[in-house]
Amino acid sequence: MQDATSRSNPRRHLAQRLLACGLAAGPSYILLGLAQVLTREGFDVRRHALSLMSNGPGGWVQIANFVTSGVLVIAGAVGVRLALHPGRGGTWGPILLSVYGVGLIGAGIFVADPGAGFPPGTPERVGMTREGLLHFAFGGIGFYGLIAACFVFARRFASRGRRAWALYSLFTGIAFFVSFAAIASGSISAATMLAFYGAVVWVWLWHTALCKTLRADLRNDEP
Repeated sequence: MQDATSRSNPRRHLAQRLLACGLAAGPSYILLGLAQVLTREGFDVRRHALSLMSNGPGGWVQIANFVTSGVLVIAGAVGVRLALHPGRGGTWGPILLSVYGVGLIGAGIFVADPGAGFPPGTPERVGMTREGLLHFAFGGIGFYGLIAACFVFARRFASRGRRAWALYSLFTGIAFFVSFAAIASGSISAATMLAFYGAVVWVWLWHTALCKTLRADLRNDEP
């Protein structure tokens, strides 16, 4: 008869593979987004949200970026549950990360309305369509899920005495909430837009580091 450690190996190995998917989500999203910023005519990070890339020739690239990243995030969330459940953070952490993944997928399926002169030739101001409203709704729900996940993991790491990780998670949640609230309020200043881009990169780095850390914990047999 196998002992408990042997029986747990398949679960641990599956969790590691799924966490690797989550780990890949951030770098792939950032690199593909950067490639588009550098190559799409008329796109200006000081004026345009990355969501606008879903419009016009080549818009399928950003749509695929949203959907693929969402699937990877959800896979990683399942890995988080396998790694942590039933411990602290093992229930709500994966649920909230999955909400973020669903938000990304929804943001890809429902394309943002063009505007602010992008794609080239688009008027500065256009009305919001039902599809554009759904894009905004899915994006907002996903972002708030991710923000809440930051606080859940801050509490988990604090309870385990991992103060640096707890502060990192807490700061990430607060900073991303502030930057997203500024964008959601309708501010379109260059400073607000650039701050939001920085916050998106930062929160993706947090997500990547989280998946990497939990994988390392599994290798060290510290679920």
